[in-house]
Amino acid sequence: MSELIDQTELQSRAERLVAAARNAGADACDAIAVTGVSLGVEVRDGKVEETERAEGDDVTLRVFVGKRSAAVSANQLDNPSDLAERAVAMAKVAPEDPFAGLADPDMLVKQLPELELLDSKQLSADELTNIALEAEAAGLSVEGISKSGGASASWRLAGVVMATSHGFQGAYLSSRFGMSMTAVAGDGTAMERDYDFDSRTFFEDLDAPADIGRRAGERAVRRLNPDKISTRTTNVIYEARAARSILGHLVGAINGASVARKTSFLMDHMGEAVLAPGLTVVDDPFKRRGAATRPFDGEGTEASVLNMVEDGVLQHWYLDGASARELGLTPNGRARRAGSGTSPGSTNVTLMRGEKSLEELMADAGDGLLVTDLIGHGVNGLTGDYSRGAAGFWFENGKIVRPVSEITIAGNLKDMFKRMVPGSDLDNRYAAAAPSILIEGMALAGN
Repeated sequence: MSELIDQTELQSRAERLVAAARNAGADACDAIAVTGVSLGVEVRDGKVEETERAEGDDVTLRVFVGKRSAAVSANQLDNPSDLAERAVAMAKVAPEDPFAGLADPDMLVKQLPELELLDSKQLSADELTNIALEAEAAGLSVEGISKSGGASASWRLAGVVMATSHGFQGAYLSSRFGMSMTAVAGDGTAMERDYDFDSRTFFEDLDAPADIGRRAGERAVRRLNPDKISTRTTNVIYEARAARSILGHLVGAINGASVARKTSFLMDHMGEAVLAPGLTVVDDPFKRRGAATRPFDGEGTEASVLNMVEDGVLQHWYLDGASARELGLTPNGRARRAGSGTSPGSTNVTLMRGEKSLEELMADAGDGLLVTDLIGHGVNGLTGDYSRGAAGFWFENGKIVRPVSEITIAGNLKDMFKRMVPGSDLDNRYAAAAPSILIEGMALAGN
């Protein structure tokens, strides 16, 4: 598969841009070249609805003139000098940024680690079609399923090359495979839908298409004839798929850019307990076959595995060079390319598993709501106030008794984080990985 992307040519593009920028008067600069190819198939009712193949190249040059900077992007690189001169001219009239600049040379990656990023398997449109059709057929075979919401299968290959004026050069290829199926149960106004999906770096790690479709169908049927519940305070358990959103809110709150802008509700809590005792959140840029595994960050800096939260206590912010300078800290290799510059972000972040299964969490809680679906984005990043629409299942004495919907869950993330009890069912497939989470005493708005 690697012959589809010529990294030698990508490297040459980046190096030519860096040289051209220095010749045009840039004090420092970096260039990143990204290319990719993808193929996806969508089916519905046993027929192909869409087959899409995409190929693209993009190169971005970022230049610094003193503390002024600018960036320009192009799809083709016919004349590096023109692009470089334009970028330098833009930088000279840009406002000064005291925190702008390339990474400290001492922080650069010296030797790229060997990582499992690339599966050499190629899938044809026919193979992807057969995968999607198999998933759809399995979903439709579930008793109670009335129609298909569609199924899909895809693969993607991406190449990244980076070069800087102070000596960094790095490149890597990565692959991604995915499939999904959406099933619809019931008829008329009583229809319910649900889905299942999988996405992996290596094709061999994907769940079987029949399992994806069957789970989508079973999930949809379980949601039929939902009840509404009255407003109350109760225990809430987020199943693993929904629990990733809770982890995502934590990741956003400990982003160094938000802290520097003073827009995070955790900005004054470094070194303090922000989660329940015993809880640990790990960020691992080198996770085996991880969705966000990478050998270097958006500035070419070295990273390490970090316990962002350890035993409930906040240990680190996510930092790129600019946010670290603004906060007077050291970057930790979490820079992402973002438009004309970088921004800090997570890699493979995991809330470590607890000791009890989902069933045991329900038994401990007694009565409450098992959340399987969340709606909306009602989170205030400055205050931590939380309000999300939800659907799922009401359980009593630790056993599911009926599906429920049209519920709003409310609270404050500061308090919610400290009451989290993680289960043992860690879903480790995605860039944000979490087990089921029990939070006692949540406010529910119903009828």
